[in-house]
Amino acid sequence: MCSMILATLLLFPASQAKAQTSHDVVVYGGTAAAVTAAIQSARMGQSVVLVSPDVHLGGLTSGGLGWTDTGNKAVIGGLAKDFYHRVYKHYQNDSAWKFQTRQKYGNRAQGHRASDDDQATMWVFEPHVAENILDEMLAEHDITVIRDAWLDREKGVTKRDGRIESIQTLDGKAYAGKMFIDATYEGDLIAAAGVSTAHGREGISDYNEPHAGVQTGVLHHSHHFDVLPKRVDPYVVPGDPSSGVIPLVSPDPPGEFGSADDRVQAYCFRTCMTNDPRNRVAWKRPEGYDPATYEIMARTFEAGWRDVFKKFDPLPNHKTDTNNHGPVSFDNIGANYDYPEATYERRREIIQQHENYQRGLLYFIATDPRVPQEVQDKINQWGLSADEFTDNEHWPHQIYVREARRMVGQFVMTENHLRKDLPTPDSVGMGSYGIDSHNTQRYITPEGYVQNEGDLGVSTRGPYKIAMGALLPQRDECENLLSPVCVSATHVAFGSIRMEPVFMILGQSAATIAALANQTDRAVQDIPYADLRKRLLDDKQILEVPASVAKSSHPESLDLKSIAGISVDDTQAERIGGWIQSHASGNFYGSGYHHDGKGTDRLKRAIYQAELPKPGVYEVRVSYPTNTNRSKQTRMDVHHNDGVTTHRIDQTQLKPASKTQPLLTLGRYAFDASSRAKVVISNEDANGYVVIDLVNWLPVEEK
Repeated sequence: MCSMILATLLLFPASQAKAQTSHDVVVYGGTAAAVTAAIQSARMGQSVVLVSPDVHLGGLTSGGLGWTDTGNKAVIGGLAKDFYHRVYKHYQNDSAWKFQTRQKYGNRAQGHRASDDDQATMWVFEPHVAENILDEMLAEHDITVIRDAWLDREKGVTKRDGRIESIQTLDGKAYAGKMFIDATYEGDLIAAAGVSTAHGREGISDYNEPHAGVQTGVLHHSHHFDVLPKRVDPYVVPGDPSSGVIPLVSPDPPGEFGSADDRVQAYCFRTCMTNDPRNRVAWKRPEGYDPATYEIMARTFEAGWRDVFKKFDPLPNHKTDTNNHGPVSFDNIGANYDYPEATYERRREIIQQHENYQRGLLYFIATDPRVPQEVQDKINQWGLSADEFTDNEHWPHQIYVREARRMVGQFVMTENHLRKDLPTPDSVGMGSYGIDSHNTQRYITPEGYVQNEGDLGVSTRGPYKIAMGALLPQRDECENLLSPVCVSATHVAFGSIRMEPVFMILGQSAATIAALANQTDRAVQDIPYADLRKRLLDDKQILEVPASVAKSSHPESLDLKSIAGISVDDTQAERIGGWIQSHASGNFYGSGYHHDGKGTDRLKRAIYQAELPKPGVYEVRVSYPTNTNRSKQTRMDVHHNDGVTTHRIDQTQLKPASKTQPLLTLGRYAFDASSRAKVVISNEDANGYVVIDLVNWLPVEEK
């Protein structure tokens, strides 16, 4: 009998070997989403293998992004919340505080009360702590992890009848499975499997998104040159275009406003720095360093910029999560356009170029004589953390791939879904962070100055649902593959979805779909949402806004459609001089408002024009978010039949006729329909921030 079994095994060695290596679920990727996907698969009784191209697991979560972009923490549940709970528990141990006491660090980013330690969370952490916790979570479920295993993108996906049978890595090893999850930042598996993807930016007309495409003139916070007291010249010889353009500035035109392009928002490394001499590695001159590369940085300092340190966000033990901040910073704008589709070799070149740029920038700030002394003295108090990334010269293993490919799946999430202008079906998790895209290009304006473009900061008006269909390919492309990171979303929507806690949430939800599909022998597109919803809720995923959050939240945005008359929003006005977009204050109409940056060095005007349906008398009304820092004498000129009436408005307050519609009446005026009605708001002689939002013309009924 034994000889018969042996003979059988010898006759079919290949098929037997294949059976031994087949899994219910194959997760490809090394991100935190890959970890939660693998764990959820195991928790649902699936045999699972995690095939990671990375040696170190966790992606950005363990790669320097320790100052978590949470948005509303109340909508983070499941395995994601469990991870942040474990972070909290780690820092309750005195042994975790090697260079700083817990008391000295304080209660930063901790969501807990003393009476509920079993629910306590902490949202800031050192990189090595995150990696250790993720490794421990995998070990608890005895999950097989294959590291440094890179998908063969050319011929490494075997499909039959619309399903993946196996994937093969560059070392020749194959991983067969019933279900596959692509949890990479790049979406290499979904692309290799023939699933439709997109990268770059859609145009406004593609999905009717107000902030899609090229966003010239849309200025947000302090990531544009308009915040500087002086303009920055882009030419080698200032004022002389024939002398050529300095490094890090593109000579190419930015493109037409609202148009689609292939440009990708900028990448950087989230370096972990420290100012503790016991753990500090001093700045070193990088190989191939050339200070001329950073001429744009020197000119930015000369123009008055000093805010180098505003995104040195504090982590425990005197460390930072250091992010890009300002018109010139750690984002290597324009250097990553070919990254999403690039070969592994080309990607390595891009990553190395980003590292060289960022190391060089730090060395430039630390040593170059053109850097202001106060900035230089302070940067030299900092250095890389000696106890982080110890096998990579203390540099993060993971570049911040803010966006690469995006799947074009069963359901495409758009700006309008995030902002609740359109309904989102079949929620598998929630996001809440503002729509945040970093700059995509640095170009030369028609006036001959340097400007950045692409940065977005748009409110989502509170937490939003993410559709099941955004994780699923179209049925005719693949029936057993899910993508929780490169989700089906537009560029604008991905600007919010791309946060690490959301990826963890979606990793868990994707694995739940995969397990249910295996258990019922269905395609992932055929799982009844009711079944999925029940399991997700059982596993403490949060699928809609909790009542406590909904009750306590106030509307950040007011409905444009609720106002009678003819309205023109700030996004529709002609803005001259460089206005900055914001949504920091509530009670604005549309997607936000603009302000002048409190910059009185140059005249800024916003011209509102409206096509009135008929001649007659109209009540002219304006709306703006108030604050104590606003100008008390903002100039507003109403152009009407009898000339121009100038108002000086105190924008620290607004006295509306109605509580539900915060509109200030400027007066009643006659208008002729043959010419466009016009209101001009400017910062001329302003004594605080000038804010622009809505102008409205309400017809006055004749009695």
